[in-house]
Order: sequence, then C-alpha cells, then structure tokens
Amino acid sequence: MRSSRGQRPNRRAGIALTAAVLATLLSVTAGCTKAGNAAWQDGGAQPGSSQSTEPDTKAKATITGPAADANDVPASTAITFETTDAVETSVALKSADGEDVEGTMAADKKSWLPTGALDWGATYTATVSATGDDGKTATAENTFKVMAKPGNAIAVSSFLGDGAVVGVGMPMIVKFGKAIPQEYRDDVQRRMKVTTEPAQEGIWAWISPTEIHFRPEKFWQANTKVHYKLQTGGLPVGNNAFLRNDLTVDLKIGPALVMTVDNRTKRMTVTKDGKVLRTIKVSLGKKTTPSSSGTMIVIEKKRETVFDTFEELGPEEGYRTDIDFAQRLTWGGEFIHAAPWSEGQQGSVNVSHGCVNVSMKDGEWLFGQTRIGDPITVKGTERKLQNGNGWTDWNMTFAEYAEMSAIPLSEQ
Repeated sequence: MRSSRGQRPNRRAGIALTAAVLATLLSVTAGCTKAGNAAWQDGGAQPGSSQSTEPDTKAKATITGPAADANDVPASTAITFETTDAVETSVALKSADGEDVEGTMAADKKSWLPTGALDWGATYTATVSATGDDGKTATAENTFKVMAKPGNAIAVSSFLGDGAVVGVGMPMIVKFGKAIPQEYRDDVQRRMKVTTEPAQEGIWAWISPTEIHFRPEKFWQANTKVHYKLQTGGLPVGNNAFLRNDLTVDLKIGPALVMTVDNRTKRMTVTKDGKVLRTIKVSLGKKTTPSSSGTMIVIEKKRETVFDTFEELGPEEGYRTDIDFAQRLTWGGEFIHAAPWSEGQQGSVNVSHGCVNVSMKDGEWLFGQTRIGDPITVKGTERKLQNGNGWTDWNMTFAEYAEMSAIPLSEQ
C-alpha cells in the first residue's frame, strides 16, 4: 500500500470537478459549473478565468478553474476548462521551476486531474491548448498557488495492503479517521477508482460515516487482479477539514472457495472453483441461541483461542473454553470452529451457542483451505443475519447495496 497526498477542486468556491472515476468498472462522470455573472452565463469569461487571445484561430479555450492568480487552492484541485470548435485539446501543468506535472483528461474533456497531490504552498501554471479543424491552436494560461498545509487533516487508510490474497467475497475496505459529512461523500467517491483484470462491475457503498466498501455485482472471479486508487489528499470535506493522503492498493483474489450450510441437513458443502471438495457434518446454534441465516465472510482466523462468554451470558449460561481452528464470521461472536465435544451431535442436532461446530478433523482441514474473504452462506435457521454484524456486504442484493452509495446506481 502506498500513501501520499491528493488533489481536488473546491466546488464550494465555484466549480465542481467533472471526472470519470470508476473507469472500467463504473463509468461515473458528473459535474457542473455554478452560475457566475451575466457575461459568464452568456459564454464570456468567468471572473478570474483566462481565455485564449489568438483572434485568428477558429478554436477557443477558457480555463475556468483554478482562477487566475488564486492563492488558496486545495492540493486536490483539477484543471477545469471550456473549449469551442476544438478537434484536439491538451492540458499542461508546470511547477514554478518548470517541472511537468502528470495528469489524466476526464472522459468529457472538460477537466484534467493531476495523478498526485499538488505540493502545499507551491505555485503552478496551467495551460490549455485547443486546436481547430483549421490546424491552428489557441491557448489559455492561468497561474495559481496551492494553499498552505491545513491543520485539520483526516487520514485515509485501507484494511488491505499491497500483495494481499483474499477470498472471492472480500470487499475492498477504506476507512477515514473522522466522519465524512453526508454532503461530501459523493466528492470522495468521485476520487475513488477501482480497476480489475478481468473487468467486473461494482460500486462503493458507505457502511458508516467513517467506512466505505466496494464489491462487484457477483462474487469476484477467481484470480482477479484488483487495483484501487484514491486521489483524496487535500480534498475538502467540510468544517475546514481536508483528507490527508492519496492511497493505492494492488492485491489479488484467490480461488473461489465457497461454503454453504443447510440447517435442514446439518451439512456444510465446500466447493472450490465450482468443484465439491468435501461435505462436512455440522451442529449449529440451538433454539435459544440460533445461528444466523445469511451470507457472511471469514473476517479473521485463529489457530487457537479462548471463548469467554461469562460477561455476555452470565454465570449460569456463560463458559470459558479453549477453541481450535476458529474462523470469525460476525462481530457478535459467530465462528466456524472445531468442537470435539459435540461430534456426536454434528449432522443431526443443533447444540452450539450460534457457531458452526465441526469435528476436530474437519476443522483442521477447513482451516487449511480458507482465507480471509471466503464466503459462507447459512440457510434455514431461526434467525436472519443482521446487516452490519460482520462484513455483510453480500447479505443484500446489488441494488440494495447500491442504495448505500453517495452516487445513485443510475448515474454509474
């Protein structure tokens, strides 16, 4: 995982960035230019903008942001512009010492985003060139200064790091050091780009004000390469706060190992890349403490641990037990684990406190097969899985999941 600062235009100062941010997975482009004076609305230059001055060129170019000579520009800024009668448009950005800044043109060719954050307090010159079908080129140029480094910076982090290999149900998880206000979450999402090989459709969903996940429409294809990039450093998020850093992560999805548990038969079926590896006898939660029905994800694995439930269940029902081959499924304490004490009931009677009990032999074997992010679906119990109790990203339809996005699915 590599972390650095990022950039974005200050839309509250007058202009919103229009950019394609989910590329192969999501073709998201959005943006607007807030109303200015009458001349701007009629097609003239916005105050603080620069227009091409070549009178004999058919094409024209106007830089609309950052404004000329602006001296408090966010480090996340993009170069926004308008052209007329242009068959070719290019953007150049140079630092005060003449060094070129790399960047990417938006799909709508109305903005250009640097590949990394601009330096705090540094001065830059943007040049937009528009060439018409007459072969002549008009240029517009603005010089601006980036704001000083802010005191209120919010860290951006990823649960997964470079080189991770995870299961086909693993969501991409990004966390923020402080809550992101509702009205700024779409700004953040537009700076979050996921690309995969092979390509798969997906969407970001806000799990909480401090956490956002990405999942595809269906489980990841086995052996997918995933790259996600957040150009969030310097991005304003309200209350005079800014996101601290950019973020990039490269990882891989492993084999398609999927577990399915049927309460009716008291069996778990384990498949790998569509082939059944083993059918395992299980004992689920008894009626007073039923297991959750729904699709869960392996969150963590512990070869040895201790379950202590005295605080939760009290002195009469509570217990403290050494556990082998534990795989967490929910924050509430549901695990897959070896339970040698219930091997006589496994396959016929539910006796656990909500966990998926398997034999010591099967527990060891399964522990050696799985990885973080592998999905398990439990069917037919008395209790439904509560969304948010674990990584429950797959416990809802893709349309339901998309409702948690700050950008409507219809705009993806």
